Amino acid sequence: MLAGSISLSIFVTAMIGGGITFIDDKARGLHEGYLSTPLSKVDLVLGLIGSGAIKGLMAGLVITVIGGLIAGIPQLWEPLRLLYLVLVLAVTSLSMLSFMFLLMVRVSDPLVPRAIFGVLNTLLFFPSGAVYPTAGFPVWLRAMSFVDPFTYVVEALKNLLLKDTGFAGIRLDLAILTGFSAALIAGCILLFKRQI
Repeated sequence: MLAGSISLSIFVTAMIGGGITFIDDKARGLHEGYLSTPLSKVDLVLGLIGSGAIKGLMAGLVITVIGGLIAGIPQLWEPLRLLYLVLVLAVTSLSMLSFMFLLMVRVSDPLVPRAIFGVLNTLLFFPSGAVYPTAGFPVWLRAMSFVDPFTYVVEALKNLLLKDTGFAGIRLDLAILTGFSAALIAGCILLFKRQI
């Protein structure tokens, strides 16, 4: 459950930072302040996603440390393991924030993110293997978990926290999450409106 709790904490931060805050800023007219600057679309999108990703990383680190201590994870403070954990949490934060930002980049109604977040949470969390191993899933649910970014987060965290596999155990998951983030950030840049 620890890997699922960590990924969920980052996702909740992404829902707030990449969705609710952005839409609320639009509704209150706060976005006009940064749209009136000479910053490019790329600067604005990377800044908005990056600031939220830092918050997600901090939330993930807090839950990882507290959860690791409660669960009694051996050698939690080993420097190399901590470095890999920070790397996984950073890429996870970036991918979740870019995902939420892409969904909300053209939305103006503040009720929309609040309406879809519960559904998204269920659709992404339960097929990820956070609660039950994906190997025991029926074929249709296993196919769903294959395209779920949460699956790769949970797998990487389980490999680091429970199996202590090192970089070999997270290499593929990091590559998939990094590619996912890059594609979504490119989509955000294309869809972001640089106008008041």
